[in-house]
Amino acid sequence: MRITDLLSKDGVSLNQTVADQNAAIDLMVSLHDKVGNLNNKADFKAAIMAREEKGSTAVGMGIAVPHAKTASVKKAGLVAITVPKGVDYKSLDNLPSKLLFMIAAPDGAADTHLEVLSKLMTMLMDQAFTTSLINAKTPDEFLKLIDDQESARDAKNAPTASAEPAKATVKLLGVTACPTGIAHTYMAAEALEQCAKNNGITMKVETDGSGGAKNVLTDAEIKEADVIIIAADKNVEMARFNGKKVIKASTADAIHHSDDLIGRAMKGDAPVYQHSGEVTSSSASLDNESAGRKAYKHLMNGVSHMLPFVIGGGILIAIAFLLDDYSIDPSNFGSNTPVAAWFKAVGGTAFGFMLPILAGFIAQSIADRPGLAVGFVGGALAASGATFASAQGVPSAFLGALVAGFAAGYIVNALKKITAGLPAALEGIKPVLIYPLCGTLIIGIIMCLINPIVGALNSWIYGILEGMGTGSTLVLGALLGGMMATDMGGPLNKAAYAFGLASLANQNETGYMIMAAIMVGGMVPPIAIALATLIFKNKFTPAERKSGPVNFIMGLCFITEGAIPFAAADPIRVIPSLMVGSAVSGALSMLFKCTLMAPHGGIFVFPVVGNVIMYLVALLVGSFISCFLLGILKKNVEQ
Repeated sequence: MRITDLLSKDGVSLNQTVADQNAAIDLMVSLHDKVGNLNNKADFKAAIMAREEKGSTAVGMGIAVPHAKTASVKKAGLVAITVPKGVDYKSLDNLPSKLLFMIAAPDGAADTHLEVLSKLMTMLMDQAFTTSLINAKTPDEFLKLIDDQESARDAKNAPTASAEPAKATVKLLGVTACPTGIAHTYMAAEALEQCAKNNGITMKVETDGSGGAKNVLTDAEIKEADVIIIAADKNVEMARFNGKKVIKASTADAIHHSDDLIGRAMKGDAPVYQHSGEVTSSSASLDNESAGRKAYKHLMNGVSHMLPFVIGGGILIAIAFLLDDYSIDPSNFGSNTPVAAWFKAVGGTAFGFMLPILAGFIAQSIADRPGLAVGFVGGALAASGATFASAQGVPSAFLGALVAGFAAGYIVNALKKITAGLPAALEGIKPVLIYPLCGTLIIGIIMCLINPIVGALNSWIYGILEGMGTGSTLVLGALLGGMMATDMGGPLNKAAYAFGLASLANQNETGYMIMAAIMVGGMVPPIAIALATLIFKNKFTPAERKSGPVNFIMGLCFITEGAIPFAAADPIRVIPSLMVGSAVSGALSMLFKCTLMAPHGGIFVFPVVGNVIMYLVALLVGSFISCFLLGILKKNVEQ
């Protein structure tokens, strides 16, 4: 694939006059829409603007390369405009931009187009070439200039049998990365490689782009390198560079001041990097990252590692219900037959790891490897509900695990600072004794303080529910349904479920109606999540969209926890959306006088549901309400 395969004549607009950055963006977005690259013009512009908020895509030298990778793009493509008089695009060198390319990349596409776009970015480092593009008179001339330059570059870079490797006096390596991984990553790499070449040095640069890391540095290469230049605007893996001389910079520094960086590297003017076990940023630009953004990254690290346990365990539990015989013992449904019991035991074991994994990997994101063990312990204590008086209590569930994860991470970081002054001879004892011992002790104290509070809250809510048992059935159904979606397996969810079990013991219609309302309220969140990932794809990451449909199975099996990863990733918007739908379903179940004599089972116990048709109606209405609320309240992934 060549660059002109992504850039058509209709996507080139020359000799334009635009008032400002926004006008330039509008013009280029319209060009993308005109040539058929977009699914949704408004969403694509929103993604472009979201990228600009992270930092201007004007790289200087009169060039700007706005770009976005989003589901609103139908097919990968380029458009270009020239503005001979220039436009203020908030460039890093404060000069007006005269040549602007806008890149549209679709989610989940092959990486071929990214390689082509990276080639264009490196070609733009040639000032004579960019000047010729700005001066082009027709789109045909513009495209021919690009084609000719690409052919010349490919011929120049083609390997020849007679070529001899450069005799370098210093061995340099580099890593470049930017948040989007489309433009700055490759321009920074080209600038470093070209500058090194001008100094008689062959330099290998790893690019951490949108399609993944390319030209990855090997352990042997790192070992032999004299200096490593990290030009990145996001976190990169730094532990591998322990003990090596490392220069940290931004991609902008590499693009505009590569001479300075290469000069420092050739002189050996670089500090020796010591990986202390802390999470390190590759660039000073990350030091200014907001606390909220950092917390989100830590949270997502926990959620992404937790997800396989939720999905694997949940599906195995669902299989247990499918294979079981409800008539043998309704109170033991899911474990009545040996085969069903085996599936439920394995699935339950996987589910049991969910909270420790969540807390452990949040802590690891904050404090690196030393935080992992402390976080695991905190998550396990959240699951057990341990207190100072008893090893088992009321679980604080996933909300408690969130607290445990963040607490464990910051506890270990505090221990690192406290022990920083210890003699060097004791350095090796910190990660194997001091951090795990002191960290586990402290997180144990914290969780034993938190769990009784959650238990008291649980008892208080249960008392309120008992008082409402003879009151308005609609209000009670809405309240119980909403509680099932509030913390999805946590104290509020468990309080509602325990109230339902107690109501079943009464063996009357009211008790059966309460159990039905509780189960339908617990089925709504996963089903709503699954629907939303299919209907509102731009609201979810590619990984969430892939795992989303699994929640149909979990929801139909009354496994509310399937929605936890999505709620944990965006609790402010997701939890209220799910609560409303669950509350509506619970109220409708009560209104239709649906009954349920089984304490669990989801769709597999529908044969014993009273008024099952209207029960399905209640489930569908609540699920779609939550689904559309998610579509309204959640921001697009790019935002």
